Amino acid sequence: MENKVINAALLGLGTVGTGVYKVLKNQEEEMSAKIGSQVKIKKILVRNLEKAASKVEDPAILTNQWEDILNDPDIEIVIELMGGINPARSYILAALNAGKHVVSANKDLIAVYGQELLAAAEANHVDFLFEAAVAGGIPIIRPLKQCLAGNHMSEVMGIVNGTTNFILTKMTQEGMEFADALALATELGYAEADPTADIEGLDAGRKVAILASVAFNSRVVFDDVHIEGITKISAKDIRYAREMGCDIKLLGVARNEEDGIEAYVCPMLIPSGHPLASVNDSYNAVFVHGDAVEDAMFFGRGAGELPTASAVVGDIFDIVRNIRSNCTARIGCTCYKEIPVKKMEDTHNCYFLRMQVEDRCGVLAEMTAVFAKYHVSVAQIIQKETKAQDCAEVVVITARVREGDFRTAIKELETRDSIRKISSILRVYNK
Repeated sequence: MENKVINAALLGLGTVGTGVYKVLKNQEEEMSAKIGSQVKIKKILVRNLEKAASKVEDPAILTNQWEDILNDPDIEIVIELMGGINPARSYILAALNAGKHVVSANKDLIAVYGQELLAAAEANHVDFLFEAAVAGGIPIIRPLKQCLAGNHMSEVMGIVNGTTNFILTKMTQEGMEFADALALATELGYAEADPTADIEGLDAGRKVAILASVAFNSRVVFDDVHIEGITKISAKDIRYAREMGCDIKLLGVARNEEDGIEAYVCPMLIPSGHPLASVNDSYNAVFVHGDAVEDAMFFGRGAGELPTASAVVGDIFDIVRNIRSNCTARIGCTCYKEIPVKKMEDTHNCYFLRMQVEDRCGVLAEMTAVFAKYHVSVAQIIQKETKAQDCAEVVVITARVREGDFRTAIKELETRDSIRKISSILRVYNK
């Protein structure tokens, strides 16, 4: 097995695919010493052969025919970096069923069909690894499955989308409104031309589904995750949150409670002293809590050509070591439990509430009476003057309460003439 060449194929030569090609080239001199073999990219599947030719040393390795890869018995590893559900799903399943190992960075696919793909890998005794699907270059899947396997994990949460974190950072540090911060993120290349998946929380939601499944050993899919984006966050919300000792971050949160798993993505107030509050710009961080390790945080670049390629190549090297030691499929699907996923109305959080009210005696008493009716306790309250006549702005942070009860209280408040407008409702991280 010494210096055996392991042939691999790339599906896609976009940003990450190009990064993987570069990293493998940079590792050529040390690869044999690190893993005992050389990894050779034998084929690269692309749509446009002419466009891709300038990205590789030898254009002869390019193909636009999937069968050239699937039917080549010398290709042992398929690296799927196409993104999207189809045809990536059918290609991966075909590769696994053909006895080929697969590395993927496809969070969209894994968050929905991860169980199917892992089952196919197990049935064919091959590896299916996906470290790069969550948090780019930050190691988190492998640590949860291996380094932290001795823990019962109760929580995994964090900042897992660099675009939204950049936008919120600019809103916090420079007082920008959302639209201006988004425009800057687009100009600098942090946001896509269509930023919907990022700013509406969909990208983070897919990652939370994967993290929860791995951390809690129970299947959580994308549709299980409650998702809210950052489009309604204003500079005023951020300013008031800071007055209350908090920052606003788009957090992905998964908790393993006694009555089930909570999984959601939403903008949340987090105490300014929390380690995640200092994670700024396009950086990501994942915070975990286990019964043995207690708290641990993983921090770094959550996206980008080379950081994501770093995670992909790490998976490739892991598979090569397994091939050399004849121990492939060592760690497959770890979802051996069936824990229910709670409805959002049954979760518990604190809440930040900003509203416009009549500026007269008794309004606060009326508001707190409605809260008391639904078991909502007020932890903090501040009142601000407004330019509007006979109107005041009130900002409230509640104690921890069941979401269903809080929402019912809000519905009743909205019927009161004294409540002119409810401007913002945000959750407050409290654990």
